[in-house]
Amino acid sequence: MPGEPSGLEEILARARGEIGEAATPQALTEVRARYLGRKGSISSELRALGKLDPAQRKVRGQAVNAAKQRVEELVAARRSELEGGERARELADNQVDITLPGATPPAGHLHPLTHVTRDMVNFFASMGFSVEDGPEVETDWHNFEALNIPPEHPARDEQDTFYLEGGNLLRTQTSNVQIRAMTGRTPPLRFIAPGRVYRHDTSLKHSPMFHQIEGFLVDERVTFGDLKGVLFAFARHLFGADSALRFRANHFPFTEPSAEMDVRWRGEWLEWGGCGMIHPHVLERCGIDPEAWQGFAFGMGIDRTALLRWGFPALRPLFEGDVRVLEQV
Repeated sequence: MPGEPSGLEEILARARGEIGEAATPQALTEVRARYLGRKGSISSELRALGKLDPAQRKVRGQAVNAAKQRVEELVAARRSELEGGERARELADNQVDITLPGATPPAGHLHPLTHVTRDMVNFFASMGFSVEDGPEVETDWHNFEALNIPPEHPARDEQDTFYLEGGNLLRTQTSNVQIRAMTGRTPPLRFIAPGRVYRHDTSLKHSPMFHQIEGFLVDERVTFGDLKGVLFAFARHLFGADSALRFRANHFPFTEPSAEMDVRWRGEWLEWGGCGMIHPHVLERCGIDPEAWQGFAFGMGIDRTALLRWGFPALRPLFEGDVRVLEQV
């Protein structure tokens, strides 16, 4: 290089100093290039060998190659030092204080609807009720006609049903399980049926899919008083012993007499679920003699129960996948 000593000892001395002063891997790479790169000092010495006679070329070539190897060794040693120092700094910056208490990793939570459903099932299991299940894609017979809702009945318009090809439909209530569970069996019977149900609704405040739990009890001596006692115990199990409850008259095609049960919530009465004595026509369609057996049935929204229990402002957040909902229960 112009203006610089050309002797190999001077080149090595200068390289040794610059390599030792390189503070970063990038700076070290630049120093190496100044000596061993295409235009580097030692590379220039290698190209100059061609101008020497053979005897001089051999001696000079051995010296230049030795200088090149020495620079490579110095660069490798300095790079190792720099990388070791960098690792030491990273370890120091991220050092773990082993004297601190361990951090508990985040744990999963059951969904509020799962909590409520399990609590409901456990309550009725303690009273001897079994759990029944049925298809969500249902026939018109099991979803409507067997429940005393013939084709011309106005209640069909109130159901907002999803109809499928072939005449089937998505069940609008879990009462279809009542028909399937009672048909072909001899009372006494007592069971519950939690599950998903579907209703077509264009309101953005409502969900086309929600959850219900239905309960049925058929025996020789079943009264409306039995129904009321069971549901009051059920509600107080869920909402507390001091919860305000009331029954009021209503009408459902599959029960007679029928009632609606309300829960006091935020200063107002909120509809919680329907109930009543199973209609004789429903018993007959299941092959049960209504003269010998009576029963009651009830159905509550599991989603609404979660709202009442934990004070959610609306039902839709339960289905939007926000993990903060899980952290509230």
